Amino acid sequence: MILLDFEKPIAELQEQIEKAKQIGEKTKVDISGTVTELEKRIETVRTDLFANLTPWQKVQISRHPERPYTLNYINAICGDSFVEFHGDRTVKDDKAIVGGFGSIDGQTVMIIGHQKGHNTKTRQLRNFGMANPEGYRKALRLMKLAEKFNKPVVTLIDTPGAFPGLEAEERGQAEAIARNLFEMAKLRVPIICIIIGEGASGGALGIGIGDKVLMLEYTWYSVISPESCSSILWRSWDFKEKAAECLHLTADDMLHQKLIDGIIKEPFGGAHNDPDMMFKTVKEVIIKHLAKLTPMDADKRIEKRINKFCDMGVVKELEPKS
Repeated sequence: MILLDFEKPIAELQEQIEKAKQIGEKTKVDISGTVTELEKRIETVRTDLFANLTPWQKVQISRHPERPYTLNYINAICGDSFVEFHGDRTVKDDKAIVGGFGSIDGQTVMIIGHQKGHNTKTRQLRNFGMANPEGYRKALRLMKLAEKFNKPVVTLIDTPGAFPGLEAEERGQAEAIARNLFEMAKLRVPIICIIIGEGASGGALGIGIGDKVLMLEYTWYSVISPESCSSILWRSWDFKEKAAECLHLTADDMLHQKLIDGIIKEPFGGAHNDPDMMFKTVKEVIIKHLAKLTPMDADKRIEKRINKFCDMGVVKELEPKS
């Protein structure tokens, strides 16, 4: 298992266990007591670390290379029932966003999400989870298809941001994201949005307008990444930890500010420590919320969705000067 920087004390204890086992094999001495004691210390250290995580450490967990991505969730939750759709019918198929119909406990849903890669080749194929305009247009096409057949939409958000390249801007990146915001706000079927990793900027918001917006425990949601914020304010990435703290980007912060509707608890140590448990939990949450949202009148559901987002932030109208 890959350990993060702040988990260095755990790595040192694991090294001690390995050395003790090697000594035991060479000398034929029973070292089971020593190993047991070290394993207990690992659990104690891990518990202390995860009880006092900083915002930056939570950002690191959200980016863990072994953390499950969208297709992992889809395959676990929908199994063989998932049928992926491709293309935006305008430019091409954006591999950074995947989507299609799948069945969750017998209920058909349209499930859409950002997809990252697990190695260098697939990361390049998926463009590191950064979608181009055609990715958001594909997502919207699939949402409209779900609306046509009266099927709920589930989105899984995990992106460092929309692709910032020149070609993306030339093809209308901003307009594509804005169009998704407009259309998702009035989509007549239930929408559940879940942040499973990184939730950065408009790249996340492009598929993030829903009746229920939820975050996994060790994820983040912000207008900008800590590194980019640090680069703008301090002209250096060296202040990314401070930036993460100032941005108030954790799930707890988002819930406190009423920008999300709930937090999905992760297995101890993060989703990558027990993916099967994480898949089971997410599936149960989706089923629970669909059971409440589906029977609602579509017009009332849309009104409630719009009002929820309109209530975010503060708007003050100034009286015209006489």
